[in-house]
Amino acid sequence: MQSPSSFSEASRPFLTWQRILDWAQEHYRCRTFSKDERIPARPGLLYLVQRGAIRMVGTAQVSATASQLTSRRINRTPEEAFLGFVGAGQPFEIVAQSPFTLQAYAHVDQTAVLWMYWHDLDNWPHFRREVMDAFRYQHQRKLLWLSALGQRRTIDRLLGFLTLLIEEYGEPAMSDTDPDVIRGYALPFPLTHAQIGSAIGSTRVTVTRLMGKLRQRGLILTQGDNLICLPAESINRAG
Repeated sequence: MQSPSSFSEASRPFLTWQRILDWAQEHYRCRTFSKDERIPARPGLLYLVQRGAIRMVGTAQVSATASQLTSRRINRTPEEAFLGFVGAGQPFEIVAQSPFTLQAYAHVDQTAVLWMYWHDLDNWPHFRREVMDAFRYQHQRKLLWLSALGQRRTIDRLLGFLTLLIEEYGEPAMSDTDPDVIRGYALPFPLTHAQIGSAIGSTRVTVTRLMGKLRQRGLILTQGDNLICLPAESINRAG
């Protein structure tokens, strides 16, 4: 199992990354955010997560007819759909295309983000290649995400979604009885049932019910402060 951050840091020269951090501080291009604080991102800029995790969400104001669209604009606030995480060491950007809107939020406290214009990467050609590799990796993961969300049954979409997330970001969860044994892999940060529901096209109530079923079947576990965990053998099979 390989997370984007480990994928990136494995090939990134330390001095290059340190120079980028120093440059961002000198040009006032870095900021630390609190949990759930919105990142004031705008199109045309490249953002890099130095520490913590970013939660990407999207909204869309679309409907079948003009009258329905007008009614929704007046009476309803568009619902946010959870689109995934961006972990430490990884890039992201905001794409603006009406009627779709993307936004980024700090998912954990002390999430640090730096930003630059794309042409600023001319100063670090090796890092530019690394950024493009990271975006290609993210694109491949999104194709897998779409495959999981194409499942007919909600419980299959739920399990596929959790499996992809934990494959990408999961950390070893040790056994309570034997600290040398890995019982599974857990998300390192919490994810609410409402956020999961928005990602898989379901509701919080349905996700809560289906999470209970998955726990009864031994397909998911909980770790620490109710962090979602998959048994080690499930991750091994998926890999």
